Order: sequence, then C-alpha cells, then structure tokens
Amino acid sequence: MRVVLKVGSSSLTTPDGHLDPDRIGTVVDAVVAVRARGDEVVLVSSGAIAAGLGPLALPNRPRDLPTQQAAAAVGQRALIAHYSEAFAAAGLIVGQVLLTVEDVTRRSHYRNARQTFAKLLELGVVPVVNENDTVATSEIRFGDNDRLAALVAHLVHADELILLSDVDGLYTAHPDLPGSRPIATVSSDADLEGIDVARVGSAVGTGGMVTKIEAARIATAAGIPVRLTSAARAIEAVEGQPVGTRFNPTGKRRATRLLWLAHASETRGRLLLDDGARRALVERGASLLAAGIVAVEGEFSAADPVDVIGPDGALVARGIVNYDSQELPEMLGRSTSELAATMGADHDRAVIHRDDLVLMS
Repeated sequence: MRVVLKVGSSSLTTPDGHLDPDRIGTVVDAVVAVRARGDEVVLVSSGAIAAGLGPLALPNRPRDLPTQQAAAAVGQRALIAHYSEAFAAAGLIVGQVLLTVEDVTRRSHYRNARQTFAKLLELGVVPVVNENDTVATSEIRFGDNDRLAALVAHLVHADELILLSDVDGLYTAHPDLPGSRPIATVSSDADLEGIDVARVGSAVGTGGMVTKIEAARIATAAGIPVRLTSAARAIEAVEGQPVGTRFNPTGKRRATRLLWLAHASETRGRLLLDDGARRALVERGASLLAAGIVAVEGEFSAADPVDVIGPDGALVARGIVNYDSQELPEMLGRSTSELAATMGADHDRAVIHRDDLVLMS
C-alpha cells in the first residue's frame, strides 16, 4: 500500500510562526507507523515559509512574493533539518523533493518526477515534498499544498491520501458555530450541498477547507480515497480508524497522462469548436479534426496541452495538440483528406487524437 500524507503549516508551528518539535514529532510518528507495517509513504509538508518567520523576525506571513521566497529559503532548511533528525532516530532516511508547477504540468518533467519518486520509495527513503517557493512566480504556482498533495497522489499512484489540518474533519459550517455538525463521509458533491466552508486559513498557511475539498475532488475523481482529520489524530488516520471525514472515490483510476491533462496541466492555448465537433468529442469519443475548429487562441507548440472550448464558451476537453498554433489557422474547417492533398501527407492526422484528450465536463 502507498499513502500520501499531507500536513499544513498551522499543524507544525506555534502561533508566532516557529516550528514546534512536538508537532513535527506527531507527524513523524504517523509516517513511522506506516513504514512499520511495510507500506510506503510520501510526506507532503508545508511549513517552509512559516518556519522562516521567526528567524527573519517577521510577525506574520508576508503578502508579497519576494519576502515569501526569502522566508522559504530560510525556513526550508530548518524544516528539512527537523525532519531529517526526527526520522533518523527511527532509522529512516529523508529525501527532499521541491516541486514547481512545471514539474507536474510539462509531460517530460512529470515523467521524470514520477521516476524519481519511484526510485526513492524503492530505496526505502521517505520523500518530503513541498512547493519550491523560492523560485515559483505569482503567476505559476500551486498556491497551496492541498492541491499539490492531490497531484502527488496521482503521480505516485497512491492508494490513499490523508490530509492533516488543524481541524478534525469537515463540518456543516465553521466548527465554532452553534449547530455545526461533523460530516463522517462524502460520496459525491451532493453531500456537500448547503455546507459553508468559505473561511480563510490560518495566519501561517494559505489553505482552508475550500482547498481541501478541491484536493479531495481531484484525488477521488481518480479513484483515490481521501481522509481529512487533524494532525493530532494522525496515528489513528494512518491506522485506518474512522476519524475525521472520509471522501469516497467517485471515479476510476486513469492513465497517468490523462490525470496530468485533467488536473495538472497548464494549458498554452484554446481551440474553439463548432457544435458538430463538440458532439463528436462528447457523444462519440472521437478525435478532434481541423474541420470542426473555428478559431485558435494563444501561442503553443506541438505536444503542448490546450483547452478545447464549445460554442457556448464552456470548457469541453483538454488535450495534447499535434500542431503549432501558427500552422492551424490555414487548416481550419478543412477535412483531413483535403489537408493531406494540399499540404502533404504529414497533415493527414487529427489535431488532437482521442487517446491524448480528456473530457472536462
């Protein structure tokens, strides 16, 4: 069995932003428990920026990106040092893995990241994952480690994702409000109707319950169950006890390429379809041909991910395009046989093959 365990900043630090060795120890104990039963575990850990607040005498999490990156550069060292020391006491080796969005959005990077995780786990190492905040830009970043954890769960083909927070599960409203009730199981979006989760995260983190629900949706759509509970109940969670909230799988495991397309790809452009092409994709599972495309937006190269948009402006699909954006305009509305006859046999192929396309609606 392979488990991805994610812990947030507020579960690892004191209110003033310093790392708390006891809290880190609780997470380490949970990881050790997983390894002791012979299973593999990947730890996705926030805390780098929070850990840098104290040494830099910053009273609160900075809002501007340069200061966040400076705090991360200082705090990441402290965070991994604490983990290395704690895991070494249990006879385990830690491997630090810092990811950027490019590592899970570009197919070649994604493949390399997957191979790195596979080798680390094969060697018995505990991968400790975080976003590489020191180099991420405001435009290109995960934004929170809940989503990162869900994508890592996809990447390593995890059997379970456990999200550890400062609350012990999902509630119908803020846990402090009168009448708020815990929710034991979520099997579909219908179970979330009427639930108020719109609240900000802690002073040292970026996530809240909204991001955790989004992460659960991503993981469960690929057949990966999710357990949400507090870091204090981490041992119970990894032991399979019914703590917190369980999100049941809503979909089936899919090819890694399709998971990447659906949830991790940063698209480079858009292809706008006529209604006939939209129906062909949605109802018949067809490939996307130039004849059904009415417009091209953005600049992209062959093998880049692009969004496929219906006549009503809604996102229909996402796929890997076979042509550069500069090539497509003169191909629009023309059949593949016509294109092959006038532009060469190399154009007798789909703009996006159905094996490289995933429906998004």
